[in-house]
Amino acid sequence: MNQFDNSVAKEFDLRSLSKLIKKRLWLVILITVVFTGVGWTYTELNNMSPKYEASTNVIIDAEAEYRNTLQVVIKDITVLETVIRELGLDKSTETLAKQVRVESLEDTQVVKISVVDTNPESAADIANTTAKVFIKKVPSVLDINGVSVLSEAKVNSKPMQNNGIKILLAAFLLGAVTGLGLIFIMDYFDSTIKSEREIEQLLGTQVLGSVSKKQKGKIISWKKPKRELNFRSETIGIR
Repeated sequence: MNQFDNSVAKEFDLRSLSKLIKKRLWLVILITVVFTGVGWTYTELNNMSPKYEASTNVIIDAEAEYRNTLQVVIKDITVLETVIRELGLDKSTETLAKQVRVESLEDTQVVKISVVDTNPESAADIANTTAKVFIKKVPSVLDINGVSVLSEAKVNSKPMQNNGIKILLAAFLLGAVTGLGLIFIMDYFDSTIKSEREIEQLLGTQVLGSVSKKQKGKIISWKKPKRELNFRSETIGIR
């Protein structure tokens, strides 16, 4: 096969591929929508909505062992209950405890209180209120008064890394690939002849002619013209 034949074959393959995709595009779209819907349902059931983080820094002027103790107090149930009550939150202390993270900045007296929530304003409010309630709670736990807020939490409108979006994108791509793969498999096992070129390839001979498919509404009646001709002749005779 020469270079011209190769180019013709490639063009034919591309045309056949394009026709195949157009013919069953509805199936690709359907499968893609189903996969994307499953991905969206998964993200909703696993609470993968965009999340926002806000942090406040608290200075604890005390020995390291006292700072470790006070870090535990920050997430104590009595502190969390007060935060829920003051902010009117509709959640349990267990749920709130999972949202709050406490960490000590290395080689400092600073403790960082971080809160993750689906609402950026709520995240900042919870962080600041937790710090305030904690500071009021300290004197009743330890004889320490050197606890103060270094910096308050600010509203951060930029969401954290969202795995939900990645899951939706992966589901969309997987659906599209699955749909395309399915129509290729269906075409592979389809033994019907779809074009003259397939006949030529199978039989090794050239097609000399073909019968076009009859289209509705294109048949011409010969009776009607005869009636019109007769009518015209009668009209001429009357004149």
